[in-house]
Amino acid sequence: MNRQPDKRSRLIDAAVRIVHEQGFARTTLADIAGAAEVPLGNVYYYFKTKDAIGEALVAQHAGHYATLRKQWTQSGDARSRLVAFVQMTVDNRAALARSGCPVGTLCAELNKVGGPLAEQTGAIFTELLGWLEEQFRVLGRDADAADLALHLLSALQGVSLIAHSLGDPDYVNRETSRLTAWIENL
Repeated sequence: MNRQPDKRSRLIDAAVRIVHEQGFARTTLADIAGAAEVPLGNVYYYFKTKDAIGEALVAQHAGHYATLRKQWTQSGDARSRLVAFVQMTVDNRAALARSGCPVGTLCAELNKVGGPLAEQTGAIFTELLGWLEEQFRVLGRDADAADLALHLLSALQGVSLIAHSLGDPDYVNRETSRLTAWIENL
């Protein structure tokens, strides 16, 4: 028997999708309720404020990336893990061209106003940088592992921004091909 996700989960999933498409500031609780097919009054039962649903969607993103890091860490060597990280961007190129990186665009938007939600979102990148740095260390690049991690994440965020700004996923293909070759030649 297929169980429909509970209302709270549907609201969070809808928030992740809608905020990615139109941004946090433009998204209303009514938008989220409509996308989740939950009566607006029920939203307040689960989330008293927009920031509360913001915290839940940031936690959803953080959990998603934690799951991916765990999967990547359990498969292959450090080089193949880094390639898998790049491949994630390739796999999402159409969505990146349409709406940008879900975490990158959220970080950019929230950091304009600051506060705890901006810090929570930024922590996702901090965790990714740490994981990437660890992979470069395993490859024997102790001295420059942090710089290589920053380079890789910056390149992927940059190409996501360009693909979104120009509405063309081919930019992702071009840059990720170069990054994959770079990783394989380290």
